Amino acid sequence: MAKRLMLIPVGTSVGLTTLSLGIVHALERQGTNVNFFKPIFQPRNSQQKAEKSTEITKLYSNITPIEPLDVAYAEQMIGDGKGDVLLEEIVERFEQNVADDEVAIIEGMVPTRKQPYAGRVNREIAQTLGADVVFVLTPGNDSLDEIEDKLEIAAANYGGIKSKRVLGCIFNKVNAPIDEEGRARADRADLFDPEKEKDAVRRVQSISLFRKSNFQLLGSIPWEFDLIAPRVKDLVNDLGAKVISAGDMEHRRLRSVTFCARTVANVLNHVKPGVLLVTPGDRSDVIVAAALAAMNGTKIGALLLTGGFDPQPNIMELCQQAFDTGLPVLLTDDDTWQTSLKLQRFNVEVPSDDSQRIERVKDHIARHIDEDWLASLMKHAPQINKLSPAAFRYKLTSLAQKANKTVVLPEGNEPRTIKAAAMCAERRIANCILLGDREEILRIAEQQGVSLNGGVEVVQPEDIREDYVAPMVEMRKHKGLTEVVAREQLEDNVVLGTMMVATNKVDGLVSGAVNTTANTIRPSLQLIKTSPDYNLVSSIFFMLLPDQVLVYGDCAINPDPSAEQLADIAIQSADSAAAFGIEPKVAMISYSTGSSGSGADVDKVRDATKLAKEKRPDLVIDGPLQYDAAIIENVAKKKAPESPVAGQATVFIFPDLNTGNTTYKAVQRSADLISIGPMLQGLRKPVNDLSRGALVDDIIYTIALTAIQASSQ
Repeated sequence: MAKRLMLIPVGTSVGLTTLSLGIVHALERQGTNVNFFKPIFQPRNSQQKAEKSTEITKLYSNITPIEPLDVAYAEQMIGDGKGDVLLEEIVERFEQNVADDEVAIIEGMVPTRKQPYAGRVNREIAQTLGADVVFVLTPGNDSLDEIEDKLEIAAANYGGIKSKRVLGCIFNKVNAPIDEEGRARADRADLFDPEKEKDAVRRVQSISLFRKSNFQLLGSIPWEFDLIAPRVKDLVNDLGAKVISAGDMEHRRLRSVTFCARTVANVLNHVKPGVLLVTPGDRSDVIVAAALAAMNGTKIGALLLTGGFDPQPNIMELCQQAFDTGLPVLLTDDDTWQTSLKLQRFNVEVPSDDSQRIERVKDHIARHIDEDWLASLMKHAPQINKLSPAAFRYKLTSLAQKANKTVVLPEGNEPRTIKAAAMCAERRIANCILLGDREEILRIAEQQGVSLNGGVEVVQPEDIREDYVAPMVEMRKHKGLTEVVAREQLEDNVVLGTMMVATNKVDGLVSGAVNTTANTIRPSLQLIKTSPDYNLVSSIFFMLLPDQVLVYGDCAINPDPSAEQLADIAIQSADSAAAFGIEPKVAMISYSTGSSGSGADVDKVRDATKLAKEKRPDLVIDGPLQYDAAIIENVAKKKAPESPVAGQATVFIFPDLNTGNTTYKAVQRSADLISIGPMLQGLRKPVNDLSRGALVDDIIYTIALTAIQASSQ
């Protein structure tokens, strides 16, 4: 029977949706079969058409969650005395959709003024489904005794604290900013003290209830402002504001609010990255000051004008260049007082279309759930053989953390790279060195609201360049390299960073956000060179399909490899797949399967397959195989019934660069999936290239790949 776990909210605004998503994500990334069920849909307003937890789970996981019953229908059934029939329908939906080998996460109802009966319904659903119970609550500014009383009262509905069905609790929003009335205030950054986070976590951990019985603390989720930072577009939708200048409202996020009722001189200290500046529309001085700050690189969240005053046309014209930097300008008919009240009531729940925030929230929650408890849940469900995208990304992060390597980033003054380095340090993925002008890097970091603390080192190239002249001359003396030419080449930060890798000062290098692939790879071929085990450098992409991760090689480096080179690429790719937790079943791709075709191109793949098998008899390799025969089980049974790879391939080796690059881009774009790479293989030390359109997350995962490669070399 499926393991059934029901999350019961103790109070309102406990973050039940995000907690449910985080637990599902934590189990899914560990490779556990998991399902999700919100039995009854509670819309917040008449405009909400879909249950948010169910919708987000459907969009951002491999799960097809069970559709909930509408609350109006549930209330009608309860009111008509048909509560038993309602429970039967809930059980029917559950049993028809949840397999015996799954862990089912069931999200309870939230008690509200409109649904005061939620607690009773939650108890009946938990009892009917035979679910274990976990309470979810926020500590706020309650005393330990008050928190303990709340938990004991909640547990009394389920047989008490000592009941075997009552597992424990999870505290959410620990150390959230609390106002004088005890409300969590997402708009009051001034109330938030990150230095008190550890004390706040230790406080809830010290509750005596956890020592008196088997009732466990299963997680303490600290508050983090970045995780509740809405996009400007979310504010526009909530306030119904008029957009004067859209700027980057689709992506720019708000992290604090400042009301500009003072002189400009007294407002300037509050003009920071991510701030929402609220001012009457006739305050031209504030508008001009915000524009100047934007022109100087400060990434203000947005400028919200109140009172319905359209700014003067000449002021708008004067500030147009600042608006072109992406600064959104909004207008509301409400006065400043009414606007402040609406901002206090602003719904900070994550919208279902905010994929970036959803992924960050899920990761944050998953990191703070008790690992031993998760492991105990996993025992009830068999492991998935295929590595899901979530499991793969988690594996990348955890392996990189264990590797504890140092990666140099030659494009140190590139904004995405700076942010990625800071996040890698924060998540302990790698220690990063940013090469570039220190003052410029720190200025860009400040403008982006990025803190470069421990784990990120800024190195001025001119301070270390001379250290690498002699070693570089020694490495390239057979090519006649002189000191003068070496100094000139070391002016290029990619060359300088490559020398740091070659001389073992750092473990790897990531570049390409600005530089071309050739500029990134050429120095590594000259200075680092290939590993003794391989004769060439090749590349792979990790293709994150909805239910598994595939490896494609070579899609970036070798235009037309020979049979011998193709065999090496296959072996390199299989080893890389295994290093990242993907069981390698290697398909050598061609336009013909088995012996059905002939010609030079097919013969090359056939010869490469034979060579690869001879070199590495331990690997599962087969070819030539057509792509559909390699990946689709039904096609494989017809075209290659005896193949150990057909229909279940995880590593795809393409016969040339034209085929590989075209296929990877076609699959990526048509299926709208994420690909990570290219990751270079065959070098003595890891160097990896980025796309010039790389996102911050792309850079982070490439740094993680590099750190893991370094640990295995």
